[in-house]
Amino acid sequence: MEYRRLGHSGLQVSALSLGAWVTFGGTLGRTEVRELVACAYDAGINLFDSAENYAHGAAEALLGDVLADLRLPRDSVCVTSKACFGPVADPRPTQRGLSRKHLRDACDAALRRLRVEYLDLFLCHRPDPDTPVEETVAAMDQLVRAGKVLYWGTSEWPAEMIRAAARIARSHGMAVPATEQAQYNVLHRERVELEYAGLYDELGLGLMTWSPLASGLLSGKYAEGAVPEGSRLARQDHGWRPGMMYSDQRKAREAAVARLVALAAERGVPAATLAIAWCLHNPKVSTTILGCSSVAQLEQNLGALRLVAELDGATRACLDAISP
Repeated sequence: MEYRRLGHSGLQVSALSLGAWVTFGGTLGRTEVRELVACAYDAGINLFDSAENYAHGAAEALLGDVLADLRLPRDSVCVTSKACFGPVADPRPTQRGLSRKHLRDACDAALRRLRVEYLDLFLCHRPDPDTPVEETVAAMDQLVRAGKVLYWGTSEWPAEMIRAAARIARSHGMAVPATEQAQYNVLHRERVELEYAGLYDELGLGLMTWSPLASGLLSGKYAEGAVPEGSRLARQDHGWRPGMMYSDQRKAREAAVARLVALAAERGVPAATLAIAWCLHNPKVSTTILGCSSVAQLEQNLGALRLVAELDGATRACLDAISP
């Protein structure tokens, strides 16, 4: 396993991490999750990512149960939660958003579900137009000072809002956002590569990326209209929607996937492994979050670590050209 600093912080996170979205509390039960987490930990993965709204809190409860059962040393793992959408299907006004009240309640609830005394990372899961950024920054700073959170950050925030949060924090001597969690794959590049380009050095911002396979699309398993049983496109549950995979560019994306699959076949590697290696090759990426549904899938994805060093200039150019 390779370990990378989370931006300019001192936190060392595994280049690949394991996420709980869709799978934990969805298609996977306790036995499968336990096997996945154990395999990930044995492979050197030290960051496990979740959120209050994943399976309406069940994903975090399952992850916490498994972490406790495996008796992994607390100082050897990083546990993440995110707040904004609320833990229930139809949250009331105070059960969602980034207000001081919800962030405190959400943090306490995550600690109980995950069975930990503190969160290594607590993220603001999308912007909240109804709450001033100043209030959110102050609330996160209070959680850090209380010892409930070590580092805080954002997820899918506009660059200017991240800058504003950092500016407010610095001017008042408060904890500065340490990371942004953003979607990043060969089909979805603009925000990470262009919009955030100035933030990494300017703010020392770490980058956690999610959906390296574009919800499975880049694995090639949906080629020629196939919808494998048990796949995300077949289930359409737990907050996942088909539009997240194709957006309004179905034909263009299917053509791009075909090019990726062909390139992977030429090099004798799985398309999924090649797509993940492409993400890891970006030096600004602190960790890429995997969403695995089986140990076999996890083991295949781990192969991306070895493949990164083998990506020559010609291969990278071909990958970049898939979706410029």
